[in-house]
Amino acid sequence: AMGDSRQTKPVEIAAFDFDGTCISGNSPVILVSHLVRKGLLGKGTLLRILCWAAAYKLRLPQNESWVRGAVFSAFEGKKKEEVDEYLRDFYDSHLEKLFRAQANEVIEEHRAAGREVWAVTATFEPLIQQAMTQHGYTQAFSTRMKIDSDGRYTREVEGLPVEGSQKLEVLTREANARFGKGNWVLTHAYGDHHSDRTLLAAAEHPFAVTPDRPLRRTARNREWPILNWR
Repeated sequence: AMGDSRQTKPVEIAAFDFDGTCISGNSPVILVSHLVRKGLLGKGTLLRILCWAAAYKLRLPQNESWVRGAVFSAFEGKKKEEVDEYLRDFYDSHLEKLFRAQANEVIEEHRAAGREVWAVTATFEPLIQQAMTQHGYTQAFSTRMKIDSDGRYTREVEGLPVEGSQKLEVLTREANARFGKGNWVLTHAYGDHHSDRTLLAAAEHPFAVTPDRPLRRTARNREWPILNWR
């Protein structure tokens, strides 16, 4: 029937991980080495972050919020506007050049096909927001740090970092809120890390982008296309 919303085609969403997928590299890691060089992160904090990174590589389960807090100890007590501007500049000078041409092309193809293009990423919100000014994401969901009553950053995460199965939970919640349950479909998903499996498995067309070894295995077993973006 006319006017019956159930008859309209569902909104199509293509979801992209950011670090290691759209950019070659890991933005929080690049940020940490930059902050250390600039003397904004102490050696003790760096050591703890490096231990965390080693454990992450070994795929040991851990609480991801504290490592974000460790990185943000560099910005604790600083005004949100100043930090956001610093991080936008950092994106422009250090990360934009790492953005993969293939990612850009695929994003543009999805936009041309009328799809929503969502970035779902554990990186810090100001970084992905700056990426949005240069690339065709229509929405971005990322790790947001808490602001105190003075408008200054704390080292606490607002809610949970957007990673692992949390990516699909955030996407589902946000899509339901925007379009209504049953009115959207995750048509495409792109990720590079084994922790992206949940998101990829939920898509009609999952793609493993320059995948780590466990994700490569999963992709082979499930016959997901493997893309080598460089």
